[in-house]
Amino acid sequence: MDNFPKITVVIPIKNEAKYIATTIRQILEQDYPLDKIEIIVAYGESDDNSTEIVSEIAKKDSRVRLFSNLVGLASGGRNVGIKNATGDIITFIDGHTHIDNNQLLKNTAQLMAEKDVSVLSRPQFLDTPDNDFMQKGIALARKSAIGHGLDSTIFADGDMYVNPTSSGASYRRELFEEIGLYDERLDACEDVEFNYRVAEAGYKSFTSMKLAVFYYPRASLSRLFEQMKRYGTGRFRLARKHPKTLSLSTLLPAFFTAGMPIIGVLSILSNATLFLFVTLLSIYVLIILVGSFAVSLRKGIKFLLILPLIYPTIHAGLGWGFLSEFWRTLTSRGIDFSDSR
Repeated sequence: MDNFPKITVVIPIKNEAKYIATTIRQILEQDYPLDKIEIIVAYGESDDNSTEIVSEIAKKDSRVRLFSNLVGLASGGRNVGIKNATGDIITFIDGHTHIDNNQLLKNTAQLMAEKDVSVLSRPQFLDTPDNDFMQKGIALARKSAIGHGLDSTIFADGDMYVNPTSSGASYRRELFEEIGLYDERLDACEDVEFNYRVAEAGYKSFTSMKLAVFYYPRASLSRLFEQMKRYGTGRFRLARKHPKTLSLSTLLPAFFTAGMPIIGVLSILSNATLFLFVTLLSIYVLIILVGSFAVSLRKGIKFLLILPLIYPTIHAGLGWGFLSEFWRTLTSRGIDFSDSR
């Protein structure tokens, strides 16, 4: 490829002081024409010095531009980036991303041209080189079948055409003129919601290991729970706006979180209900233990110490977030999706 397109990398951030400088540096060091790289950082109100770090980098390199995200949510940050982008291709990267090769942007441009697509999906693994023991366990759990949605391609490790819904990340600029922007009522799953509209419009996507990046996983069970709770809220809002996106993998955590306690209480009144409760609980525990053991056999038996704790944390967080938003909707405090945005 002789005539490389300009690529705008949009990075929405909030409290990313630990990683943002490294992420930006890894983008600026890409093997790509210097004048064809643009980085737009859209910052929400932070409790750390993320904004100051990016501001200092921008003073030294004009390819880095800093904008305020008044919405405060990741969806708003993405839209700020789109509105101010000058690139032919717009790609989104989180502020806590590790990029392990300097060919990412070149591969993005080449694959979009070679595969003749307007969307590229991207594997987003959690195996960063700095992960501690807990983070390694969380990464293993999230990549496994019972720790992530079966219909997602975000951990796909092959080169193939895919539905863009779960993993679309790079787009031709003109796509936003047709599809529109991100829904700023969503804080999580805003990318899935946008990609769902892309898929509904008939666009296909291509994913490749040449595009893989690595996200830093949460470092504790409490932070993992909060992350999953946010995702659960996003999943309910997504399903409320687009009912076709509701799947078994979305509903199961909610049943686990609410259904099991209810059945447990009712089991006091009935032997049949007690049998049902014990049976369901035994099946769940068995699935968790077998899944944990299978992963530990491949990746290290030491992970058997934490995987049986990580999986329930993921499921409970997703379920709690989903149910909390469901309750807010019932009590008329949820977000209104009655319009067609």
